[in-house]
Amino acid sequence: MLGGVRVYTFNVNGLRSALRKGLLPWLEQHRPDVLLLQEVRADPMPEVFGALGYHSAWHPARKPGYSGVAVLARHPLEGVQTGFGDEALDDEGRLIVATVQGVQCASLYLPSGSSGEARQQFKDRSLGVLNTWTVAALQRGPLVLGGDFNVAHQRIDLHNWRGNQNSSGFLPHERAWMTDFLGLGLRDSHRDHLGETAAYTWWSNRGNAYANDVGWRIDYLLTSGVRLTNLWVDRAARLSDHAPLGGQLTPLA
Repeated sequence: MLGGVRVYTFNVNGLRSALRKGLLPWLEQHRPDVLLLQEVRADPMPEVFGALGYHSAWHPARKPGYSGVAVLARHPLEGVQTGFGDEALDDEGRLIVATVQGVQCASLYLPSGSSGEARQQFKDRSLGVLNTWTVAALQRGPLVLGGDFNVAHQRIDLHNWRGNQNSSGFLPHERAWMTDFLGLGLRDSHRDHLGETAAYTWWSNRGNAYANDVGWRIDYLLTSGVRLTNLWVDRAARLSDHAPLGGQLTPLA
């Protein structure tokens, strides 16, 4: 396993849109070694990123223009696996994992429950499915699990926590689940690095949320068996309603 590998996670909110807004120049500038993409909402585009030296693996949703995840890396991808083994979730393209330089690198896009009770129930079920998958993954070796969890863990993780205590993404049982999930043996690299500093990763497109920094931290880089240092949120990128989140992979001493 190589140290110094730069790992980023990024919900692109539509890959074609992000490409139009300058994703390729951003990649050439920052040169992540591993890039975990969510909400791709497009068919696989390996040739686009192959020209920049990236190997890639894709898990699109069965429904066109919806969800979808991918892993891109400058090193060969080994042991690629798509999905949880749960048909309903896997039809939506929610998880892909590939081993890069001996580390499992997983891109995750958990459902949102904001559209109504049925989707909240689907989201809640997905949390249990993710628990089962993660327990098995932790037994297989070092893991970086990055993506959009659609959950803000603590009050510090969203600007208007008082007004969102009954909102999907900050419901008490979701927050409790995140605490228990980290307790499986995962480190929240972003929070470890930030301490008590808020650094949001998503802003609504309504009400000047970005300009006023009224955001949520719902994108995570979680680790086991390795650590990430020099964590950074590229708030200025503006390639999506999310910001890329990255860090440098370091073996545990």
